[in-house]
Amino acid sequence: MHLALGDLQVEPVQRPEPPERLHQSSDLDDIGHDDDANNPDAGSLRITRMDTRASDRPTSAPPYRPGLLVWLGFGVLACLAGMAIGHLVAALLTPASSPVLAVGATVIDQTPTPMKEWAIRQFGDNDKTILVGSVLAVTILLAAVAGALAHRRFAVGLALLLALVGLAGLAALNRPLAEPYDALPALAAGLTGAGVLLVLRRLDGAALPDDPESAADTPPDDPAPVDESPHDGAPLPDPPAWHPMARGTAQPQVAGTSRRTLLLTAGAVAVLAGAGGWIGRVVEQARTSIGNIVLPKASSVPAPLPTGLEKAIPGISDFRTANGDFYRVDINLSVPLVPVDDWDLRVDGEVDQPFTLDFDELCALPMVERDITMTCVSNEVGGRYIGSARWLGVPLATLLERAGVQSGADQILSTAADGFTISTPLAVALDGRDALVAIGMNGQPLLAEHGSPARLIVPGLYGYVSATKWLRKLTITRYGKATAYWTERDWSEDGPIKVSSRIDTPRSADRVAAGRVAIGGVAWAQHRGIAAVEVCIDGGPWQAARLGPDAGVDYWSQWFHLWDATPGRHTLAVRATTVDGEVQTGVRATPFPDGSSGIQEILVTVEK
Repeated sequence: MHLALGDLQVEPVQRPEPPERLHQSSDLDDIGHDDDANNPDAGSLRITRMDTRASDRPTSAPPYRPGLLVWLGFGVLACLAGMAIGHLVAALLTPASSPVLAVGATVIDQTPTPMKEWAIRQFGDNDKTILVGSVLAVTILLAAVAGALAHRRFAVGLALLLALVGLAGLAALNRPLAEPYDALPALAAGLTGAGVLLVLRRLDGAALPDDPESAADTPPDDPAPVDESPHDGAPLPDPPAWHPMARGTAQPQVAGTSRRTLLLTAGAVAVLAGAGGWIGRVVEQARTSIGNIVLPKASSVPAPLPTGLEKAIPGISDFRTANGDFYRVDINLSVPLVPVDDWDLRVDGEVDQPFTLDFDELCALPMVERDITMTCVSNEVGGRYIGSARWLGVPLATLLERAGVQSGADQILSTAADGFTISTPLAVALDGRDALVAIGMNGQPLLAEHGSPARLIVPGLYGYVSATKWLRKLTITRYGKATAYWTERDWSEDGPIKVSSRIDTPRSADRVAAGRVAIGGVAWAQHRGIAAVEVCIDGGPWQAARLGPDAGVDYWSQWFHLWDATPGRHTLAVRATTVDGEVQTGVRATPFPDGSSGIQEILVTVEK
């Protein structure tokens, strides 16, 4: 009978005469165990070889092998690095081609109108931030999935990561006026992400080593059995290095890297990604700056704007909206790059004499200044998407007269630098109102986010049919021949602004002290003007409010009413009446498809 245990060979032997002493050695050979001195037939075990000497090769702690959770982070890190470099490349070319922004713009275009209005209503000016954040979150989640897949099957995970980049490239190329080079940011993102994932994989050591010596230390997938049969007491050959009982080897050596090296590498990638994204942002801001634009003098200037009520009644909107406070609603996640030196305006379509003007030629035309209030069609009852400013520009009628509009045309199709289009009724532009191709706002050149170097302003119409920013072309055409971005999405073609009013102070849910309380706000009905404003308290009769200074029919009106407030909870409501006698309706309507309507009511609490 014999037993084989690894490289320990145990075999039965005849019991010899009891040894006089036990031989001490580091190699324990031929050790006899006298199990029963009185039983000559009893067997004994002899350990033929057990080498306890340390190997000549130094031993070390097992290398760090990242698990599934770490590979999730690998996928996210590769994705973030790719997005940062992609954004940097886009900033140098076309900011809108940045992978995240291109996907976000596609989401905007494909989102149904009711959902867009819900987002504007819920998130207000933060709607774009929420959208970009959502795109980032979904992308990072998918990148984490790619990292998890790469942990098991690297090629599959890498393919998913590259597929995400490919979708971003397609989104960039699908933009209006896109050029082939707009795919470069996505390409840069893909190469960066793939490179980072490959580097991290190499540090993980998941692949078998290439050198023969390392390969010898790695167990094969289907190792041949080690011959552990008796060898007639002869010493056994050394087992392979991967075998558990190899000399001085406590456990198999696995290809890998240290935790410290892995963390340092991942940290370096994260820092470089952050730096790339920051540099891209700085470059984008520098390229979208308006530069040193000198505005020409206006040949027609209105009287100075009267002093508003905002100082006398705190809380009322400023009579003139500061440029930095002016609302912004558009579909752009990045501001288009429109250098003044490269800008021109084309007037064509159904005209007798098409022409093109550069910025200097436009500034050489007779300029006028006009006080005009603008309103977004997405403005809810009592909403904040409205602002008033003094605009400097060339009358739109001047340009149309120079072109010679042909009979039968009924639409001005205006095109922005990024290909966005707006349709404006031609008759409105020619009915005598102060429609402008504007280049200045409150005495300053237009800010980039407000349409620099030139935009369209048509008083009396909601912005979606009148306020093209980054204007590049005016095409005279017909509604039956061409449609614009919003009319393709079933918004009304005409878009006249509805008479409306708003309570600025007190705010809804405010708590005020009993006594004399000033209720105040603004009312508007551009191109018709405000004749009266009334206030209703707790459902009682309508009471006349006092109007503030008058700046013309195209400008909003401030108003206020002094109320003797008594303790308790009270409802306040407001309505306006136009110069031509239209009373603001109480019928509620959502912004889609032609603007909101209804009476604003708020609830306040009066304390003793």
